Amino acid sequence: QVQLTESGGGMVQTGGSLTLSCASSSRIYSSAVMGWFRQAPGKEREFVALIRWNTGRSNYADSVKGRFTISKVSSENTVYLQMNNLNPGDTAVYYCARGIQYSTVTSDYNSWGQGTQVTVSS
Repeated sequence: QVQLTESGGGMVQTGGSLTLSCASSSRIYSSAVMGWFRQAPGKEREFVALIRWNTGRSNYADSVKGRFTISKVSSENTVYLQMNNLNPGDTAVYYCARGIQYSTVTSDYNSWGQGTQVTVSS
């Protein structure tokens, strides 16, 4: 069973930046899709960004386009989420996940990390 470990969360002020990391305990196969999702208190988990491991093709939620960038280092089996120009609406627990389908749907991902808290103060 693959383990995904997120890190890099924290507290920042509006307009600040953070970079989240997600390290996989085992090799990420080329056919995999790695996604970032987030869940704010009282809300459902929502898609943030994803990347196809072999092509690097990515997709973003409209709410983060132009502010967040997903990237990967294949040799390190690690995926990153660079978050710029953060605002209080970005406050949530951020999760990385692994799946096969190029999908924004949480149920299409079968391995999840434990999450890392991001808090943006106004």
